[in-house]
Amino acid sequence: MNDSYVYVIIALLPLAACMVVFQANPYHALVIRGILGAVAALVYTLLGAPDVALTEALVGTMLAITLYAIAVRSSLVMRIGLLKDDDSLPDDTEHHFEQLIDDLRTIFGKRHMRLELVPYPNTQALQRALMDKEIHATCVRTEHADSSQDENQSYHTAIRVKRIYDIMQTELASPATILTYVNTLDSGEEHK
Repeated sequence: MNDSYVYVIIALLPLAACMVVFQANPYHALVIRGILGAVAALVYTLLGAPDVALTEALVGTMLAITLYAIAVRSSLVMRIGLLKDDDSLPDDTEHHFEQLIDDLRTIFGKRHMRLELVPYPNTQALQRALMDKEIHATCVRTEHADSSQDENQSYHTAIRVKRIYDIMQTELASPATILTYVNTLDSGEEHK
């Protein structure tokens, strides 16, 4: 009967594993994964396998958590390609652009993602980067040749990731951009 605490500790393993699987925040999942590794090391120690416990603590917990943290940090980036700024932008267009970027940061911040703006020298390089999957989306100023066009929609955002397009379409309240989904598999054809 005095070994019943081992069963309680062992019961923590599937509980912690389920918590890792169902955790929405990747940083919280990393912390819970560390707890899972520590509990596993404790179980191995209690069952008389100190060498396995040490290996679990060093490799399974410390090294794995470090590598997972690096992977999570580098993968949660939304890269948007832009044309390099020219000094001819009117002030109201800059305000619309800053508001659009703030809205995007808010939307992706809810999903624990960083927004990275990547400048390109010309439109061809920007489109090539989108098709080569260097960036997730492009955001360029629209030409106001048509006077019937809404003056608030001063930017065109082309997105190559369907899930990101769906998120932006439902949550982006800014009228400053027109959203377009670009299917990179269909040789660069755009779909609205």
